[in-house]
This record gives sequence, C-alpha cells and structure tokens, in this order.
Amino acid sequence: MTKFVLTGAAGALGSVLRGPLSQMCDELLSTDIVDEISDLAPNERFVQADVSQRDQIGPLLEGADMVIHFASIADEAPFEELLGPNFIGAYNIWESAHEHGVRRIIYASSVHAVGMHNVNDGIDLDAPHRPDTYYGLAKCFTEDLARMHWEKRGIECVAIRIFSCSPEPGNARALGSWLSYGDLIQLVQRGIEAPTVGYTAIFGISGNTRGAVNNAKASYLGYVPQDNAEYMAAELLAKAGKLDPQDPQHMKLGGPFAIVPLGESGVAMIKRLSEGNA
Repeated sequence: MTKFVLTGAAGALGSVLRGPLSQMCDELLSTDIVDEISDLAPNERFVQADVSQRDQIGPLLEGADMVIHFASIADEAPFEELLGPNFIGAYNIWESAHEHGVRRIIYASSVHAVGMHNVNDGIDLDAPHRPDTYYGLAKCFTEDLARMHWEKRGIECVAIRIFSCSPEPGNARALGSWLSYGDLIQLVQRGIEAPTVGYTAIFGISGNTRGAVNNAKASYLGYVPQDNAEYMAAELLAKAGKLDPQDPQHMKLGGPFAIVPLGESGVAMIKRLSEGNA
C-alpha cells in the first residue's frame, strides 16, 4: 500500500506500531502533538498536529490508503478535557477521511466502551455499549461514528476494543484482560490486510485461558492470538490475595474504571489500588 497515517504516534501503543506499520506501506506519516519523534524509519516522516484541529490534521490524510487512529487522552478525565482530543478529534478524522477518499480506518477503541458489563456475562460483539467513564463514552461515540460512516459513506473501520495492553500481565485482572504487544500488532495488521471489513468491532485481548469475552463474530479478520497470560497466574494470584466478589472492580470488565468517579483519573485509581491506598 502507498500511504498510512498513524495518529498518536508518540504514545505508548503508537510507538509499538510505528516499526511494523512502516514495513507495510511505501510511506508512513506519523503524527502527534509532541514536537518531534526520534528514530524514524527510512520511509517514515513526522508531522506535529493536533487531531482536535481539523485544519492541522485534515491535510495529512491526502493520498492515504489507511488511517490508524490511536490519538486520544488515554485516561478518564473531565468531559471538557476529553471533548477536543477524544470526541472532536474522532469527528475530524472521519470527516477528513471522507474528504480525501481514505478507504479504511483502524481505530483504538477500548474495553471501557463496554466496561460496566459483568466479567461472568461472557459477552460477545453484539453486546450493547455500557461505558464506565466519560473516556469509555468517547469510545462509544467513535464506534457509532465509524459505523455511521460505513453505512452512509462506505468508509470501512476496524474498532479494536483494547483491554490491558502491556509487555506482560501486571495484575490478577490481566489474567483475563491482557493484550500483548505482539498480539496488538497482529490485530492491526489483520485489520489492514483483510480484504473487506465493513464496520467491525473486535475485542483486543490475547488468547488468555481466563478471557471473559467472545471474538467469534469477527473471526473473518483472521486474528489468531499467540500469547496467553496464564504463565503469570500463580505469581499474580498470590500477590492479589483473596478478591471480593462484590467489588465492581473485580466483577466488571472495566476493572478499576468501573469504580472511579466520573471525571477522575482511572490510571491514578489503578496506581492507588496497586499501592494499597484505596
């Protein structure tokens, strides 16, 4: 393919994707709000841009085959803070994609779009949105925006509902929710390479023995996870001790985001819980 645009290229997950994406296209245009990115691939260039400003982000999509949209505030925050990057930014991406004839968008959605579903419900991809935060609400908005653009304008989208993406499982919840970096890369690659996707949502998790969601209805993407968090089970369960089955953070898919007050950082809540201060 000729040209990919990666938003959020300086973020934790965007940084993981830059190398693999550069090998799949002639030109990778990476963009973020930071001043610069080091270690660019030979066919990669960086342009500073804010997705909430359409005059900055829109022109970058000219000539693009695919947009990999990972730019956002990646945490719960007051709605007013999320409005620009997470809501308006998504609108700007899809409107600009329509303007420039982009064929497909790979979107970094989140488990937090369905975070208030119970872990033991075993939901599949037809489960309704149940956001746990304003952050999750932004993911619901963008998934619906993407579906509308597919049905009205023919722009394809794969919305990856990312769970706990990290180099290795970090806590007892991650035994079911972990997404390895390798499986994240594979998910994005399958989303790009699939012949047709229409609008597709898929849960972004590895092949965990204790996984609580069902991806069967997106099997046509060809995603076959290679990693499993179970190798850390003994260590992480011993560290966690006895868990309270009445505590929503253990029983909801959104984990600690299910108990954080609206507008307050879920990442900070996770840190406090890990330190035993909440």
